[in-house]
Amino acid sequence: MHEKAGAKASSEEIVQILEDDILNGRLPPGTKLDEQALANRFNVSRTPVREAIRELSANNLVEVRRNLGATVKTLTAAEVIDMFLVLAELEGLAARLCARRMSIEEIEEARACNRACAEAAANNDYAGFLAANAELHALIQRGARSQFLATEAAKLGKRLAGYRRAITHPRQMASSLDVHERILSAISAGDEAAAQSAMRAHVDVIAGSAADIVMALGNAPTAKRDIG
Repeated sequence: MHEKAGAKASSEEIVQILEDDILNGRLPPGTKLDEQALANRFNVSRTPVREAIRELSANNLVEVRRNLGATVKTLTAAEVIDMFLVLAELEGLAARLCARRMSIEEIEEARACNRACAEAAANNDYAGFLAANAELHALIQRGARSQFLATEAAKLGKRLAGYRRAITHPRQMASSLDVHERILSAISAGDEAAAQSAMRAHVDVIAGSAADIVMALGNAPTAKRDIG
């Protein structure tokens, strides 16, 4: 959702726009949220901006400190690991449901994404690999035919995308290709338990890379200016 020039936004609309900006990396961790700048951006008084910031804080996306104002929350290593563990369960369930519900055409589309992953990995194209990998996972989330599950998994996946990018390395790209194929083969065969187990283990590998995640947190880019 994007604001329209000259149009006043409600606090709910401000929440949706800022949440989208945070989840998609347009407002990276550590970015300061200036109330007046945001009020100017959305053509409103500071009151709905404060309400939006309070809701974002309640949703654990923004941190508010006395005398320091609001900033986009930087996750701790423990929080990142915990979120990856939850994502593993959500994506594992999605894969299990795909074994019942995903169409042959969707499975072939996912396999095409894995071939794109392979091509990107062969060329050390990290950005291309991550884009194809994200689309593969999105296809599995949609193939589960559970809107709530897909929405929650996608939201959590977006929140973790920056950290996933920071810890992706060549060996992980190569190993992901085989795991993807095992997941898709299990889905194609209708083997719910195998699909769920393979997907859960796939995401758990990232959650278990505690040292890598700590380093990623230390190297993650932070904003150098206030955002409004």
